[in-house]
Amino acid sequence: MASLSRVLLAACTAAVVAASAGCSSSGSGSSDDKLVLSTFPFGVEEFTEAVIDPFTEATGIEVEVETGSNADRLSQLQAAGDKASADVVLISDYYAALGQESTLFQQVAADKVPNLSGIAAFAKEESYLGPAYSYQLNGTIFNTGKLTADAAAKWDVYAGVNAKKVALPDISVTAGQLMVSGVAATYGSGPYDIDAALKTLAGWKPGILQFYSSSTEVTNLLTQGEIIAADSLNGFATSLVASGEKIAWTPPATGRYMATNRAMIPTSSKNTENASKFIDYLLSTEAQGKSAELVGDLPVNPQATVPANLTAVVGDLAKDPTAAGYATLDPKELVPTRKDWVDRFAREVTGS
Repeated sequence: MASLSRVLLAACTAAVVAASAGCSSSGSGSSDDKLVLSTFPFGVEEFTEAVIDPFTEATGIEVEVETGSNADRLSQLQAAGDKASADVVLISDYYAALGQESTLFQQVAADKVPNLSGIAAFAKEESYLGPAYSYQLNGTIFNTGKLTADAAAKWDVYAGVNAKKVALPDISVTAGQLMVSGVAATYGSGPYDIDAALKTLAGWKPGILQFYSSSTEVTNLLTQGEIIAADSLNGFATSLVASGEKIAWTPPATGRYMATNRAMIPTSSKNTENASKFIDYLLSTEAQGKSAELVGDLPVNPQATVPANLTAVVGDLAKDPTAAGYATLDPKELVPTRKDWVDRFAREVTGS
């Protein structure tokens, strides 16, 4: 397992030190000025400016951050058991669901998080023990000099007419699962019709230049002119559109699915009170707007301001993605089938 980098992001102020002769320990359930946050390794500085520092200023609660991949952090949480340090875990929906299956997370209490009442319905669906605090939309990123938005929105853009000029995500990445379900819903009986999805994708394979596994791969392919379109998350397009590249992003005409990032409280948390306070602040209009501005997260609080660089990519979808036909995927369908789907994708689609 990769080691986690731990960064102390807010220290006790001189006033607190003078008053209490030092910060209190987070090892006690009664600690009132500590919080350990486990989060993604990217965008930490921006997230600190947008959310962590204002939270500490508003509450006096010091935040210590642990970073790592979804898989690494979930594995560490499981291995540490009751000795796990994290009080809040920010994690993608699939891994949140995996953690729930292993009873690693507890229910976020609505009465402790008042801002839950103001967020979008999809962000507080009952399938998860913790709310979504941001989301990502699946669609097609494309070269505007080579394709129209209408052409890019159709799944048959990948079906051979643009042979070796298009790319698709591997199922192992977030966009890959959303893409598979979009194809399944369009060419099969619904988002979990894996047989129809794999049969369709296998038919497209000869015309696919690459099944990518990182945002860097697909954006490089686009900017270097090797491809004209790729299935991708909306966030992949933000910097390219802002830079003036001939790049745009569009939702698919059918089979629209989104992924969420969740705020979860581990069952081993030593400080659930502060954990609830942090999640409540994270869902506030102020924090959601600042996170959208500085981190690029699409906000789940409808009252939050969505900055121009995000609306330049997704337009009105940010106001209400579900009204535009986007849906989340049911973890009860995905978790039990995940290994089989990944194995089959490797054999039936990307395998030689």
